[in-house]
Amino acid sequence: MSHHRIAPNVDDSSDQLAAALAALRTELELPGTYPAAAVEEARQAVQTLKLPDRDLRDIPFVTIDPATSTDLDQALFIDRSGDGYKVFYAIADVPAFVVPGGALDAETRQRGQTFYAPDGRIPLHPEVISENAGSLLAGQVCSAFVWEFDLDVEAEVVAVSMARAVVRSTAKLSYKGAQQQIDDGTAPPVLQLLKEVGLKRVELERLRGGASLNMPEQEIVQATDGGGYRIAAAPSLPVEDWNAQISLMTGMAAAQMMLDGKVGILRTMPAPDDRSLLHFKRQTVALGKPWDGKITYGEYLRTLDASDPKQLAILHSAGTLFRGAGYTPFDGDVPANVVQAAIGAPYAHTTAPLRRLIDRFVLVICEALSNNQQIPAWAREALPSLPEIMASSDQLAGRLERAALDTVEAALVANRIGQEFDAVVISGSKPSNGNANGNGTGNGNGNGNGSGPYGVVQIAEPAVTARCDGELESGTKVRVRLVKADIASREIRFQLLP
Repeated sequence: MSHHRIAPNVDDSSDQLAAALAALRTELELPGTYPAAAVEEARQAVQTLKLPDRDLRDIPFVTIDPATSTDLDQALFIDRSGDGYKVFYAIADVPAFVVPGGALDAETRQRGQTFYAPDGRIPLHPEVISENAGSLLAGQVCSAFVWEFDLDVEAEVVAVSMARAVVRSTAKLSYKGAQQQIDDGTAPPVLQLLKEVGLKRVELERLRGGASLNMPEQEIVQATDGGGYRIAAAPSLPVEDWNAQISLMTGMAAAQMMLDGKVGILRTMPAPDDRSLLHFKRQTVALGKPWDGKITYGEYLRTLDASDPKQLAILHSAGTLFRGAGYTPFDGDVPANVVQAAIGAPYAHTTAPLRRLIDRFVLVICEALSNNQQIPAWAREALPSLPEIMASSDQLAGRLERAALDTVEAALVANRIGQEFDAVVISGSKPSNGNANGNGTGNGNGNGNGSGPYGVVQIAEPAVTARCDGELESGTKVRVRLVKADIASREIRFQLLP
């Protein structure tokens, strides 16, 4: 992803920031050093890895990820097939390295996923797997689960199969580099076809009522000039959406495969209820870009421009429609509710096994179902326990992300108390009971020292979102003064100026 990096003045608070970020590991009880027994087990698995019999090294797979990524879960190849397409999608063969019931298996179930802290990644698997032997690095011979799709002229799936195979990626592409090649006309055929298929899959998403929030992403990055940490923020690139469509297609295929086999685990989410939709409609009217309900809310969200203050406020409000996601296991009886509403279809997590525990089980189950083999008992027996493991892990990851962002944001403005900023109101005023109990971003979680209305504002430089006291109207531009920025408590407070 391409990011616009803000250059904040954090020199005087760098030590405080480093200490506060380090303290998060203790405060949140994040996993520590990988246990020696599990690391040794991983090393043994790498040394004794047996590659599959099927050899697909003649297929020129490529990976497309953030430039700095080294834990590469997916590799892609697309070709024309008649008036349609042939898609090969290789997923890292993590199950080949994890002995069921062993020390490594136990530790991954404790972690649930890779945690991304500003001062260092906490991997789901030891680095000998996640960033070396198990990662689909360019030029490396790897074992992978290869999904094979036949698509028609509209990029609809007409046939799908999946099996282990030997693969070798030919290139590690970055989102920024891939987008630039596509834009300037120098892209290789695989990227040209990714755009072609991706756009058609976006249209299929629209037709089935799927929805996605195209929010500008914020990422905490370490500065290269010794200035501590910075917030990098930018709208996602089109190639990221097209690439994500291939992953979504695979997750939908995995879900259908498991539903047909009547065993597996789905990622489910209920549709927004009528009350939430009505509230959202009213907000769109108030913010000057009404959604009349004649198109689906997914289609409507794709029309929004995050660079417009009022539309950015609508996108923030739309987050209330994306609630209740969970995991639904089944074995024998297909559950009544199988749809992931934001996708508009049954869906399963299956494309990120290096970074997410549940994908390892889905891959093994789908491989068995696709090839009419018996599902390994260890995978089947784990299904009932996985929702709780993933829910706990997701909660911890969410708390880490919010706390880390709040801490860095506080550091970005710690030396600017009393300064004034232009801001956009993300959410309008609500009455205060005298306690600042958060603003939806995590900041403002300290004890309030006054009463009166408050809302949430976002300043542009540096990119910080926090509580602001005063009468505020969503989507409006205002002038605010910074009155508090405490790194240790992660609290930032603005005050509305007349």
